[in-house]
Amino acid sequence: MEDSSLGGSCLSAWAQEFVNSKIQPGNVVVFIKPTCSYRRRIQKLLSQLSSQKGFWNLLIITATSYTIKIQNYLKQLTRSRKVPWVFIGKDCVSGCTYLTEMHHSGELLKQLKQIRGLQ
Repeated sequence: MEDSSLGGSCLSAWAQEFVNSKIQPGNVVVFIKPTCSYRRRIQKLLSQLSSQKGFWNLLIITATSYTIKIQNYLKQLTRSRKVPWVFIGKDCVSGCTYLTEMHHSGELLKQLKQIRGLQ
């Protein structure tokens, strides 16, 4: 439950700041819930592409008490509250299905190389 002592706009600003601080150039970030059925597939795919520690981050949005505010802000960015959402740098590349398609076409590795210089 969200802290009612904080104003709604304050929480929205917090969610915006939180999300924006994660989606930065050079970062690969996955916003996800622990119950998401795609979680393991995304983890496996990203792990196969890079064993570099800290190369990508899996952010469990239910780890804060502001899940709804985070999802609402993600909706502003992506047009959907559903997770997972994968960001490569500041670009949202969608969820697991599209990420898998990008991998098979070679586009995912190309984008990852551009932001982190993968070999």
